[in-house]
Amino acid sequence: MNNNCYFEHEDKVINEDNRFKRVMAITLDKNSNYKKGLVRCITSRDGNVDRSQLFKVEGDSLDHFEILDILNIKNEIEIINNLTDKGWDFIGLEDPDIWYDEINNHYHIYFTIPIRPLSKEKGQEIKIHLGHAQGRSLDSLEMTQPVLFANEKFYAKEVSIAPINKGGFRYNLVESRDRQESTTYSVIQVAIAEDMGETWKYGDIVFHPQKHSIPWIAAHASPGPLFPKDFIDVGEGKMLGIINGREANKKIGEKVIYGTFSIGLFIYDYEYGKIDWVSPEPFIRDSGAKTITFASQFVRTNKSEGILYAHVDDSFVRAYALYAAKIKEYLLKNV
Repeated sequence: MNNNCYFEHEDKVINEDNRFKRVMAITLDKNSNYKKGLVRCITSRDGNVDRSQLFKVEGDSLDHFEILDILNIKNEIEIINNLTDKGWDFIGLEDPDIWYDEINNHYHIYFTIPIRPLSKEKGQEIKIHLGHAQGRSLDSLEMTQPVLFANEKFYAKEVSIAPINKGGFRYNLVESRDRQESTTYSVIQVAIAEDMGETWKYGDIVFHPQKHSIPWIAAHASPGPLFPKDFIDVGEGKMLGIINGREANKKIGEKVIYGTFSIGLFIYDYEYGKIDWVSPEPFIRDSGAKTITFASQFVRTNKSEGILYAHVDDSFVRAYALYAAKIKEYLLKNV
């Protein structure tokens, strides 16, 4: 893809903090003019197990933020304890998203609740619920039951909030999973929400890497932020958005080479809950990334520009300036 579509900022978005070596998944509050928000901090790493907590961040610009105190959520311990059976291990809240209900002046925070089995008996796999908290501010949140529970087939994380459709509900998107024999794919699935604070329903799988011949997103797919229509308009009932994808792993002898995570574009029909198009190539691959560039937040800064935030190698957050005119040129040639 034409690199003129974006400019990669050189510095890290979050200042060095001696409490945490790795931070990711920033989400920002538009009511603070995007100067406050939340971030996932890795508190410990044991093998392949990362333990996380959500912390508040604040910045004097959109380029630099500092980590403040931990996000306190009323009723968190009780909810998590009820979800964690004996023999299972809760490893901390992950990957937050802030959504503000302007009609009711109410915050909704969504996050991943990962609970892993302490043993692999009987084919047990990690449970990943899409958690939820709400309140009048980020300082007065109360946790509720998850809006989507993991089950034997699906889990839910990395929510992308869609507009209300003509039916009066939302076809939101989540990352879910699908097992195919010995391979598990991350897929994009519709999450039907009639009430943003109550239980949602799993809908159709709308993007499955196995069923598309797109090399850069052949193994795993995850929905990212949708661009507002006053930034890029792709038609009635549709929005352009960010999609995160991973190449298929390669095996060389006994060694497995893991595929690279990159950022792409997609067009989403939120009226009918369908993905119309996915870019045939990545949109962004960070210049310093070894394996991962993963987007979590978009902020429009003026009519024709915006900032996309992504985390690199699950370690730090980077900002990229996006240019609407150049992206439109790319769409005209490729959609």
